[in-house]
Amino acid sequence: MDAAFEKKNGDNGMQNGAMRQAYLEEQTHKPGALSCIFSLKEEVGALAKALRLFEDKGINLTHIESRPSHMNRGEYEFFINVDTSCSKALDEVIAGLRLEISGQVHELSRNKQKDTVPWFPHEIQDLDRFANQILSYGSELEADHPGFTDQLYRARRKEFADIAYNYRHGQAIPHVEYTSEEKATWGTVFRELKTLYPTHACREHNRVFPLLEQYCGYRQDNIPQLEDISRFLQSCTGFRLRPVAGLLSSRDFLAGLAFRVFHSTQYIRHASQPMYTPEPDICHELLGHVPLFADPNFAQFSQEIGLASLGAPDDFIEKLATVYWFTVEFGLCKQGSEIKAYGAGLLSSFGELQYCLTEKPRVLPFDPEKTSLQKYPITEFQPVYFVAESFEDAKEKVRKFAATIPRPFSVRYNAYTQSIEVLDSAQQLRNLADSIAGDMGILCNALHKLEQ
Repeated sequence: MDAAFEKKNGDNGMQNGAMRQAYLEEQTHKPGALSCIFSLKEEVGALAKALRLFEDKGINLTHIESRPSHMNRGEYEFFINVDTSCSKALDEVIAGLRLEISGQVHELSRNKQKDTVPWFPHEIQDLDRFANQILSYGSELEADHPGFTDQLYRARRKEFADIAYNYRHGQAIPHVEYTSEEKATWGTVFRELKTLYPTHACREHNRVFPLLEQYCGYRQDNIPQLEDISRFLQSCTGFRLRPVAGLLSSRDFLAGLAFRVFHSTQYIRHASQPMYTPEPDICHELLGHVPLFADPNFAQFSQEIGLASLGAPDDFIEKLATVYWFTVEFGLCKQGSEIKAYGAGLLSSFGELQYCLTEKPRVLPFDPEKTSLQKYPITEFQPVYFVAESFEDAKEKVRKFAATIPRPFSVRYNAYTQSIEVLDSAQQLRNLADSIAGDMGILCNALHKLEQ
């Protein structure tokens, strides 16, 4: 659940520093020294060639140690310390290691603010590190929340928060027994919205919704379980749900999408106002978001936004969160001669789902460069919406937008290992090229057989 719902873009409280690596078990760089790690293929003369780069720049190594790579077979990793007076020359050596020797290099100790890459998760288990760093709500409610004075509701919210706080990746999401009052609230929202979906929702949403009724227990008298839905989504697109207690920062929420993980609430809005909620709740998540995550094109589009956020500067996180707001939350798309809704904020709001397709709001073509700068209100219907030509078109535009983000590497999601590959060396690019070549071979073989 994204803090953009409350327009809390960026992440002032994020963890900064060098990218996490699985190289060092303990801190070995010394005060007053510059430290870095580089890896080389195990071949004759590789280390001598690398050390010659240091020698040519007059850099004296004060410490060096080596070990077999934990990341790549057939490579060795070298940890070095150099004197801080060599800072400028070290930049040139690092560039040489990357270009001339195709080594992977990671600086550990220099504090260069303008070049610092914010920490981001590299493995899906890393989501455990920030899943409980919520910004607001959870079991605590603001004074204007409909349930603020309802002690039973507040106690119930704490139960849901405890489930999320105790959850870790790989566990089954605990089953929740919803009360009759909670089911009645769900039923009201479910009934009203379902009458609008055939005429207002995009075809992808309407295609998946009956499958959710068939396989995940979507009914007016039943609130579906996150675990059942998560398993269904994994079988469709590889997306999965993870319980969360409240609003995450935009940086953390978007990072989850990079792994095809959607942080979802389990609590439901207060029964006194079933058609209103000041925060995302299970009605918003399951009726608005979930159906589209079962569509391959939309799943890929959502993941592209997440991948673009990894290691991005704060100002670009704000831009990406705004793009997310006007697409995944409040997006419109063309389908034939009509415009339909695909944003979860629309598909979970009876009033705004009707309003967005009238002539009252402005409707502009989706362009990430312009969309990312658009201001928006959070307590009223949107005055401006952006319409995508298709999910495929929107995905390509987000990819081009992501290429403008100032970070010293590209990233790729490895679905086999559920990890992020940082493409910052010639060897990484060769590995990627080999993977693409293999897929191209399969494609060419399949095309050949179809022509026979």
